[in-house]
Amino acid sequence: MLVDTLGCFWEVVVLPAKVGERAGATVLFEHLAGQEVALALQKVWADGGFEGKAWQQQMQEHFGFTVEIIKRSDEAQGFELLPKRWVVERSFGWMNWYRRLSKDYEGHPFLARATLLWAMTHKMLQALKPKPKQHPFTYRSL
Repeated sequence: MLVDTLGCFWEVVVLPAKVGERAGATVLFEHLAGQEVALALQKVWADGGFEGKAWQQQMQEHFGFTVEIIKRSDEAQGFELLPKRWVVERSFGWMNWYRRLSKDYEGHPFLARATLLWAMTHKMLQALKPKPKQHPFTYRSL
């Protein structure tokens, strides 16, 4: 899943569990190749699972953006809030609110991807909907 800094999807690819993170990311960026979205990318933040100078160099050469690895420090003990990493984790959290995504009900990766895109579209539409104004005395007891 590739998200922007607001946590909204740019691209989602559903692959078998046997495909590694780097190989999956390569497939994701190949889906984006040539699109305006891909041309706008300058830097991609990724977690420690994507660390590897050869892979990062390959992304730079093939797609024209740099990959910055966000890792926790070696001295850290327990939980450590990592900059930029929470953005994609928040997106995963949003998707957990959709019952259909809580289990793998879909029989085909195409349907799983469509369900993810539907859920994000719903989330984005909710953000556009203005919240109703409440009367100031609505919750006041007499």
